[in-house]
Amino acid sequence: MTPRVLLFDVFGTVVDWRSPLIEAATAAGARAGVQARWADVVDDWRRAYQPALNQVIGGAAWQDLDSLHARTLDMVLAGHRIDLPPGERDGLVRGWHQLRAWPDSAAGLEALRRRHLTATLSNGHLALLANLVKFAGLRFDVLLSAQLAASYKPAPEVYLTALRLLGCPPGQAAMVAAHEGDLRAAAALGLRPVFVARPLEWGPGPGPEQPPSDLDGLIVVSDLNALADALDG
Repeated sequence: MTPRVLLFDVFGTVVDWRSPLIEAATAAGARAGVQARWADVVDDWRRAYQPALNQVIGGAAWQDLDSLHARTLDMVLAGHRIDLPPGERDGLVRGWHQLRAWPDSAAGLEALRRRHLTATLSNGHLALLANLVKFAGLRFDVLLSAQLAASYKPAPEVYLTALRLLGCPPGQAAMVAAHEGDLRAAAALGLRPVFVARPLEWGPGPGPEQPPSDLDGLIVVSDLNALADALDG
């Protein structure tokens, strides 16, 4: 069955988090007179993301992503022995609100919106997502966030809350993501998994993340325009 609802991961799947944050960190360092391997700092910051989310999933009090990003940034900067002024740190956290879309994302989403209901399902909180999609020039039919479940992906209640709010059974929805863990969690609940290849998410060095080929009904596409062709062509 062609899915009626398409839920989209955002960071890495629809927008490029790495390049804009490296640019922002490099500029912050220049203003503060601090030299560092900023690409390594940003990559370590991103690696600290899921462990911080897992603490909330495990029972810690929910905090929005800005708060978690601020805490993990302090930890990563300390690990690299970098001292940035508080204002520059705050600016880097706000950088997650201003990430560029991948080149195919805007047109691909417009094509998909013609026949499907499109929604974000991001760990970003709603204020962040509202700023981000406006900045990136993206349109979704609705913005949904893990915030609405007071948890974070890949906790099952995040996906189930989104489906409940949309009045959509799992069998009529698909999860669109560039990340295996997101797709496995969604597929376990009955959503159709859609893997979008983003080989440059972590830059040109690391090999691209591979699709979880053992999942039933998996769709693998190179970008969102290809997804529109695959679903509606």
